[in-house]
Amino acid sequence: MSKYNVNQYSVNTLLGFIEGGNIAIPEIQRPFVWKASKVRDLIDSLYNGYPTGYIIIWQNGNVKLKDGSSSVGKKILIDGQQRITALMAAIAGQNILTENYEEKPIRIAFNPIAGEDEERFAVQTPVHMKSPMWIADISEVFKPEFDSYGFIEEFTAKNPSVSKSEVNKAILKLLGIQNCQIGAIELIPQLDISEVTEIFVRINSQGKRLNEADFAMSKIAADEGYGGNLLRKAIDYFCHLAVEPAFYSKLKTVDAEFMQSPYGAKMKWLKDDYDDIYDPEYNDMLRVSFMHQFNRGKLGDLVSLLSGRDFKDRSFKEEIAENSFKKLANGILNFMSEYNFKQFVLAIKSAGFISSKLINSMMTLDFAYTLFLILQNGDEVAKTEIKRYIQKWFVLSVLTGRYISSPESQMDRDLRGIKDKGFLIFFKENEESMLSDTFWNVRLVQSMETSSISSPYFNTYLAAQVFFGDHSLLSTTSKVEHLITVAGDVHHIFPKEYLKQNGYNDKSLYNQVANYTYLDTTVNIAVGKKAPSDYFNQALSQCGTDKLTCGTIAEESVFWENLDANCIPHRITTMTSSDYPEFLKERRVLMAKKIRDYYEKL
Repeated sequence: MSKYNVNQYSVNTLLGFIEGGNIAIPEIQRPFVWKASKVRDLIDSLYNGYPTGYIIIWQNGNVKLKDGSSSVGKKILIDGQQRITALMAAIAGQNILTENYEEKPIRIAFNPIAGEDEERFAVQTPVHMKSPMWIADISEVFKPEFDSYGFIEEFTAKNPSVSKSEVNKAILKLLGIQNCQIGAIELIPQLDISEVTEIFVRINSQGKRLNEADFAMSKIAADEGYGGNLLRKAIDYFCHLAVEPAFYSKLKTVDAEFMQSPYGAKMKWLKDDYDDIYDPEYNDMLRVSFMHQFNRGKLGDLVSLLSGRDFKDRSFKEEIAENSFKKLANGILNFMSEYNFKQFVLAIKSAGFISSKLINSMMTLDFAYTLFLILQNGDEVAKTEIKRYIQKWFVLSVLTGRYISSPESQMDRDLRGIKDKGFLIFFKENEESMLSDTFWNVRLVQSMETSSISSPYFNTYLAAQVFFGDHSLLSTTSKVEHLITVAGDVHHIFPKEYLKQNGYNDKSLYNQVANYTYLDTTVNIAVGKKAPSDYFNQALSQCGTDKLTCGTIAEESVFWENLDANCIPHRITTMTSSDYPEFLKERRVLMAKKIRDYYEKL
């Protein structure tokens, strides 16, 4: 059985299908990403008879209604949305949405008497509107009431040297764009999400990946019966506000109707929220809302459920679609809740992950928030204990890379495990199997052998320092927390130039994370290119004196405590370049021990 059909449709026919609701364009109510110049280029290609690529349409399966009858599934445009939106803007004169969700026209001007080397199409400017040689907006030509004869008379009167025949030919050719053929690949309803995605990737000339979140958003936006349009706006607006709180005042103006909905009231708090620990994109919001409501981890299942898919008999039923939209809407409202969101972020920050710089995986955050919502809406774990378990699960997931490879499959398994066993048993089993003594003493130490400054293990070490309230190296005034969030940076304990001068020229050697620590500016200047034995002895010798030349520590006991807090071996005071490899080994062990101590105290 063929998995698709290939048809040719005229531009006019496609626009008619869309206007009549036969084909849904989910992106039509989302920001238009093309530059106006690309719209101009598309019109120019059609005018000159150049190919413009295929569009891909997915026919949804027929849905069995509650009364026993069937409804023909809607066709959804899954590739070519920008091209079709561009045609609707340029030819039909429809407005597009800007990135700030403001309606704006894209007007394409046309010069019917352009020479071979002259520009025939252009993005409209005031110059085109004033010029007698330009049609300032081609959409006027495509209107049913356009009077070609009257226009030519008027145009040639303004341009006496131009023949009416030349102008007429150009106008007819422009109108011919309506009859230009666009190839459409129509996928059959029986295909599952993975097959549709694979076909998309193979056909798409840019090799763009179409993911399940895109499908889900398309499905939501195309819905007309279960509040999909409001739901789609809620997701888009929330994610936009999360990164740009000032957008709220504009949103009240551009979509007052939405702001009167339950979703509008739920996101009001974002106008004053400037935290960037967890700024979700639409795929994150969809994933979390879906997972905690449906106990499934694969977004492809959401698309099927929103279509009314019955996984048992493989049919499509209205009541399943209706119930799925209702559950997803509840999930979105839970996600948006000020209390839920802020309590979750507080849990992550109080575990030491106080900056987005320390977050390596949004998938890991997504599952942690999913778990928070599951526990918050259940009664297995006391409300006072939820924060602690979220912190522990998040750190466990970061250290073991749980959601890095095949994250959806892992999330799906975890959700089923939690549902089948209960969270507490599930958590205990995983903690015991994943965080054994071998993990802490061997695997974690080995994982510290890296030069990646964004290593999840190094970031967890920094989170541990924040959690314990550690001061930065050789300082009693600057805390690691402040240097991470305000103006600090990591520096080399064995200075880079010192190591290079002594034969360590390999970047991956002198940039080992075990050679990194946070230093405030004054300490970093005092360290310079000195050997560790020199500047640590300098800091030690100033203890008990009034003259502080390297750091701000004035007591010997505080000096050794500061070394412990920053996982520095005590024999650093005698170490030179020849000791560097041993220093790295010793410090990795100390860093791993600190992380273990931190995890156990969460």
